[in-house]
Amino acid sequence: MKQLLRTAACALALSLGLVAAGSGTAQAASSTTYREGGLATAVTNFVVSPGYLRGVNDWGCVPSPEHPDPVILQHATFVNFGSNFVKLAPRLRNEGYCVYAQNYGMTLSSLGRIGGLGQVSRSVTAFGTFVDQVRARTGAAKVDVVGHSQGGLVPYAYIKTAGGAAKIDDYVSWGGSQNGTTLNGIATLGQSLRLLGFAEAFASLLQAPGVTDQARGSRFMNALQADPSVPAGPDYMTIQTRYDTVVTPSPTQSIPGAENVVLQDLCADNRVGHVGLFLDEPTLQLTVNALDDGPEGFQPTCSGYGPAL
Repeated sequence: MKQLLRTAACALALSLGLVAAGSGTAQAASSTTYREGGLATAVTNFVVSPGYLRGVNDWGCVPSPEHPDPVILQHATFVNFGSNFVKLAPRLRNEGYCVYAQNYGMTLSSLGRIGGLGQVSRSVTAFGTFVDQVRARTGAAKVDVVGHSQGGLVPYAYIKTAGGAAKIDDYVSWGGSQNGTTLNGIATLGQSLRLLGFAEAFASLLQAPGVTDQARGSRFMNALQADPSVPAGPDYMTIQTRYDTVVTPSPTQSIPGAENVVLQDLCADNRVGHVGLFLDEPTLQLTVNALDDGPEGFQPTCSGYGPAL
């Protein structure tokens, strides 16, 4: 933990020069402009702000006619929403969306920061409760959801097994494990996060049920995939990178009938990896276009790529 805090302190100093300006598009209803963060902000937030992002979980936010569906953000395994959505959350607020998130899958091993360790079935239940809370507080009939890695699996399981198809309008996954992955991929995820400075000793957490539940052939994945049909209702999008070494092989992330986007089909020189998707400009542009019900086949700007990890 001391090493984490030292890393965070260094990252905080760096973040003063690395935090990017807001998207410059339509502002949220409050007229506040929210600044987008970069990698240094994410590393800092991982330790010192795991459950807070400015503008997120504003229970006084009123959905606008232009954006009537609140957006729920689901973080990836081993991280938290304070770190995972430093770029997307402020962009959505500046676009005028009401944005919500919760840390899920927290166990005693999580130290209040390392999410996605608990049983996925329990995370699905917690997600459903949170969806109903957001709907009740905002008066919205449906929500949109954006999930990274396991953050794509949890809402997908909610849609398939817990009646979520009637409550979710747009579903977007980044490198989602909705069809499972390998434990080698999970180990690669831990190594990549260490290289970026997020945390130490991930190997000791590999017995966490939220990790093993994602493995192909696990009891949870076998039950989820027993019925191969995809419920009607939500608009599904998956965003994939051919350089994904975590949820592999990357084409298995596709959902039948979804808009399954491979980043390199749009930007051939984009070498972003699984972890780097949260900072990848084409990924964010595709996400906002999907939530805006923009045109299918949207072409993002081929610049501002995320890390190749």
